Parts: sequence; structure tokens; C-alpha cells
Amino acid sequence: MEQKIIIKMQMNSDKCRSKAMQVAAVADGVSYVKIEREADQLVVIGDGVDSVCLINSLRKKFGNVTLVSVEPVKPEVVEEKPNDDPVPIQWQTWPYHPQFYTCQQVCDPNPPSCSIM
Repeated sequence: MEQKIIIKMQMNSDKCRSKAMQVAAVADGVSYVKIEREADQLVVIGDGVDSVCLINSLRKKFGNVTLVSVEPVKPEVVEEKPNDDPVPIQWQTWPYHPQFYTCQQVCDPNPPSCSIM
């Protein structure tokens, strides 16, 4: 079951942000990593991600790291609107005319004097 982990940490520079993303992306089961710059939060989505191990590995690099929330990811429900008048699909075919080529050996009556060519 996929889960969404939100981690609050202080990221002052682009170098810190890229290191945080690298550490989070290497963790087992992570499928998506995103940084929310306004709130200094790291959002990690994955299947079977151990949040404690992820927090400990981030604390080794950055020090003060706080786990904000861990919640399951709900699949998006797409509502399909019934289409009363479906438009038929018209397939366009490309005119296909197979052409057969024949190869014939051509002998030059005046061969060049250079043997390399």
C-alpha cells in the first residue's frame, strides 16, 4: 500500500535540496520525491517505505529533521461522463503500394586505373 510521508527540514540552498532528494530517492520503496519550497517540506511517496529509517538517514546529513505526517495515498477517482452521441472513429489508411526492385550487376567498360577505389 502506497503511503505519503511529509518531512519538515531546513533547506537553505539548492545544494541542500538536491542532497535531501538524493538521500530520499535511494531509500527502499520510494517512487516519488518532491520538495515544497514554501514550507521547507520533503514529500516522499512510495510502497513499503520505512519512515524511521528515512528520517534517521536524513538526520545523519542534515541534523534537525521532523516527521510531519504519514498517510496512505488514495487512488484518484475519475468520474466518467456518459457520452450520448459517440463519434465513430474513422481510420485513415495510407495508400500502400509495394514496389519491387531488382538488382543487376553492372560492369564498367572503362575501370579506373586506381586499384584502391
